[in-house]
Amino acid sequence: MKPPTTGFENHRRLMDSLKAKLSCPQTMRRALLMLVILLPAMFSGCFGEEEIISTPEQESAYPQPWERADILYDDSDVFSRVTENGTYGTDAVRSVYVDVPTITAADGGAGLTGDAVVHLGLWLPVIEGCDWEAGNLSEECRVPVIAEIGPYYNDGDVDALTPADRLGRFLIENYVPHGYGVAQVSVFGTGESNHCMDLMGTDEQRGIDAAVSWLGSQGWSNGKVGIIGKSYDGSTPWQAATFGNPYLATIVPMSGLVGVHELMWRNGSMEARGAIMHNGVYGSFGIDGDADDVDNACEGYAEGYANGPAAYLLGNMVDYAGNTYWTERSFMGRVLENYNGSVYIIQGMQDWNVDPHMAFPIHQQVADAGIEIKTLAGQWAHDYPDRVSGHSSQGVGRGQEAYPYTLRWDWADEMLYWFDWYLKGEGEAPVLGVEMQDNRGGWRFESTWPSEDTQYLELEVDTLGPTGALMGSTQAPITFSYGPFETDTYIAGMPTIHVSTTPHTTNNGHIFIEMTDDAGIHLGHAVMDLRFHAGGRDGVVAIPAFSTVVAQMEFMPLDVFLAAGETIHFTVTQTGEDYVPSPAAIGDYSINWAASTLTLPLVERSCDDLHQVPMIEYGESAGRIC
Repeated sequence: MKPPTTGFENHRRLMDSLKAKLSCPQTMRRALLMLVILLPAMFSGCFGEEEIISTPEQESAYPQPWERADILYDDSDVFSRVTENGTYGTDAVRSVYVDVPTITAADGGAGLTGDAVVHLGLWLPVIEGCDWEAGNLSEECRVPVIAEIGPYYNDGDVDALTPADRLGRFLIENYVPHGYGVAQVSVFGTGESNHCMDLMGTDEQRGIDAAVSWLGSQGWSNGKVGIIGKSYDGSTPWQAATFGNPYLATIVPMSGLVGVHELMWRNGSMEARGAIMHNGVYGSFGIDGDADDVDNACEGYAEGYANGPAAYLLGNMVDYAGNTYWTERSFMGRVLENYNGSVYIIQGMQDWNVDPHMAFPIHQQVADAGIEIKTLAGQWAHDYPDRVSGHSSQGVGRGQEAYPYTLRWDWADEMLYWFDWYLKGEGEAPVLGVEMQDNRGGWRFESTWPSEDTQYLELEVDTLGPTGALMGSTQAPITFSYGPFETDTYIAGMPTIHVSTTPHTTNNGHIFIEMTDDAGIHLGHAVMDLRFHAGGRDGVVAIPAFSTVVAQMEFMPLDVFLAAGETIHFTVTQTGEDYVPSPAAIGDYSINWAASTLTLPLVERSCDDLHQVPMIEYGESAGRIC
């Protein structure tokens, strides 16, 4: 199929075609794959009279996602495998210490002695006639490098010289045989990298940049470096991109942080894990009584312990007395200004750890800056696209309804095609945009997200039957509903609700709104500290008691299918999920629903707009929308 356009027709059409196509047992399909390609007529009864099996000559070496439905992948390991193995062997791992001369005495720690280094393990392919230690190598002997950079080597994981099950083994076994180098890099204060753990601060960023420059400037390098990683390791690609380093050609942040403050606060509201993830990091990787403690005596380490509690009390990013702790740990502004490579975002739409607002509207901001970008967004949590253990354990309303269609056994191929194009200049240019999965498992491709043809339905909340107008610790939740929908509909984007509120005290207030379906299943939520009623990271110290403000709330990004006849429901409370209101935002408040509006981003899509992912059997009882 082609990238979808619009139009919403019969949801059963695709199901019928898939049932016919997949009527043979999957085990048989795997055993007979090559014979099917060579002798399609022999198996025409199994695959259907109208099934056309392409010959290898007709198939693209770089098929797009909607062209992979009939490809069989190796699912014998915990991660996906490329369909065509590379021909090169893997050389012995090299242990490398990279000098970071930009860390000076003013930074404390290892800067005091002028010997700040980051450590990495490096795997290179074995290519006949190529001596990696030689000074002048031919173009045929120069390879690009894929790096994973993070704090976990020797700390909660294997050392940097051992392929990590987290991601390293996936990279080494899939891509080194295809002519790539792979590096596992420890950030400062972890593994065998010295200096201090300053939690994504300026020092860490300089160390990452030094590693990129070293990998891109070696005689065996073709001068192109890509960085990939998840979670903390998903922040390091963004950090690297802030410099505009000419060697950095592409980044693949997976559930990656675009900033430390952005991770833990939304509209001034802190998640309970914020304190653990912030100050806890310093405790885990910092001063712990060993000989390396002296390297942690730097300004970033000390600032961290003070700024976490301060942000909890104040909510916003506060610069004071020359302290720029939060702003130096916020990356997107510098990325948009300096970066010249490409971006591939991978994001779980049910990620509780790194919420999907790290991908949307970030995707469109990057695209609007003229940077080539693609996003793969599935209904999984804090995970990789191809991990059965994580996807299969999703809860109700948190991705369970989309499983097993979340599994992307084509992910290793997808990354190979991306790296081939941006690091080698080989293959076909990827189709840029957003490959999105809805809450019931359907995959489609959008050129933008939200889509350009999105229709915005604005509703006055007082017409939706709110049950009350006072919110406080002793009040029951307020509820209201919209529906039923007359036609099958997608809510795709970031719904907004603007709530006219009047705090009763100078302690302001805190508001949480959850959207559910008819079965009470979670669809999305919005949260706000009322001091941040204008949205974003800049709030006011206090709202005078009994003065009215409009809380411009925005739901977390969601992609929800609703069948004709379904209704959506909203529940308003002071807090929910794991948000912990600041002591400065715990007061009661009243709501004027007549001055409040709900806006829903709606698109029409049909089964023809969806594409099938490989390795999945679709049955009559499947929880799919088609």
